[in-house]
Amino acid sequence: MARYTGPKNRLARREGADLGLKTPGGKSHSQLLKRLKITPGQHGQKRKRKPSDYGIQLREKQKVKRIYGVLEKQFRKYFQAATSDKRNTGEALLALLERRLDNVIYRLNLAPTRSSARQFITHGHIMVDNRKVDIPSFLVIPGMIITFKQDMLENPHVKKMLEIKDPQISPWLARRGPIGKVVKLPKRDDIAENINEQLIIEFYSR
Repeated sequence: MARYTGPKNRLARREGADLGLKTPGGKSHSQLLKRLKITPGQHGQKRKRKPSDYGIQLREKQKVKRIYGVLEKQFRKYFQAATSDKRNTGEALLALLERRLDNVIYRLNLAPTRSSARQFITHGHIMVDNRKVDIPSFLVIPGMIITFKQDMLENPHVKKMLEIKDPQISPWLARRGPIGKVVKLPKRDDIAENINEQLIIEFYSR
């Protein structure tokens, strides 16, 4: 599947928000935080035109797509699935995105970014219920156990993540050492990012 391979800071600056694309605490992440309000491009600092309602809705959709690393076709499929859910469409959409395996690895603080979590998965380093899963979009369900393959526990990047004291774990997940568990389905309150899902519903309802 084709993915954006350009500068990650450019995506974050386009949306004016930290999208979690850079490792926290790193030099490039610090530089990004200083330049978030400057739109990329030659005339980025001069762009102050008030956006239309459509523009606001589009930017929110693009922001969420970039947070979770999902392309348009797949994002639209998630939205269509959410519309048939009994729950509020916006909450159902975010719950589907949260349940992606790459996001779960990130939320368990086993990878510094979703991009690195995807790499762990596609390279065959992740086990779900003792089975190798190499599909980042795999949707987890309550009760599933997630961990690395045994040899990955010696990987320096994995060791670094496991050495973090008091890691921030999403409330719908639990972790002990390198072993994570899906405790329940995610709810809207479990998602910390500043997302206005109603704008996305309005965008697709036009």
